[in-house]
Amino acid sequence: MISVTVPIYNEAETIPVLYEKVKVVLQGLGQPWELVLVNDGSADGSQAVLDRIASEDPKVKVIHLRRNFGQTAAMMAGFDYAQGDIIIPMDGDLQNDPADIPRLLEQLDKGFDVVSGWRKHRKDGSFTRNFPSWIANRVISSISGVHLHDYGCSLKAYRKSVIKGVKLYGEMHRFVPIYASWNGALVTEIVVAHQPRRHGKSNYGLDRTFKVVLDLVVVKFLSKYAQKPMYVFGTVGLASLAISLLSVVWAGYLKVVHDVSLIQTPLPLLFVFTGITGVMCILMGLLAELLARTYHESQSKPVYLIGATRNVDVRSIARRVADAGR
Repeated sequence: MISVTVPIYNEAETIPVLYEKVKVVLQGLGQPWELVLVNDGSADGSQAVLDRIASEDPKVKVIHLRRNFGQTAAMMAGFDYAQGDIIIPMDGDLQNDPADIPRLLEQLDKGFDVVSGWRKHRKDGSFTRNFPSWIANRVISSISGVHLHDYGCSLKAYRKSVIKGVKLYGEMHRFVPIYASWNGALVTEIVVAHQPRRHGKSNYGLDRTFKVVLDLVVVKFLSKYAQKPMYVFGTVGLASLAISLLSVVWAGYLKVVHDVSLIQTPLPLLFVFTGITGVMCILMGLLAELLARTYHESQSKPVYLIGATRNVDVRSIARRVADAGR
């Protein structure tokens, strides 16, 4: 089965058009399909539109979040409630073209596990969107080692097996190909169409670029040190203790050999500061080790709360999500 998941936030005018376009494409594939629409706390009447479509078409599953949790949380909800073996997320503003879905599936048929869309010819403002996005994509590719031109494109195709158990926070939905690649998945990308926004306004800004960079630091940390955080905290702690030791040795040398009073140098202050920092880092490393074990051994908690659903067997899905978190 193919599951198309769409986070919705104040897109009441585009939802009917989006539904019709996606339905036409999926029906033409000749495979079982479903459309999972996640209402991320919309306040413009989107809920009523979604409920009407779900009442008319049982292939449409609607999830209403209790409030606006953000795109990443809404996308995570779509992943959790999708039933298909192939999951295709896309935006709800009609800037992604559903006609590209068959081309994504063709790449999966060639053996790839993740197919990422590349909006080579974007229809956004060159300064406010394109330039910061270009910088972010270069930085992400360089740090992660997964070279894609457009991490921010929501239109992607995943085999469900490669994202099973993945939990997303912050703005980390764009890093799913990185998670998958680090877990051995084959990742590729294709050029996809990008349409100008028809209704409403974009919810993105320049501040999103800074959030992405910070999230990338978290992703890099989790990928290498999530199971052994002491390696990070311990390294910083030992380095601080080494500086503390060197400062006290140097202060002693100046006092004994050159008769320099300790209060004439910053070395005593450096000794105390770096010594305390070193001890605190090691203690935080031990605490992080305990937290890491708690995280891996306890049941994961979702990053969203469900207010209402349509055409969704909540109990069976909840059990499946809980099992994936164990």
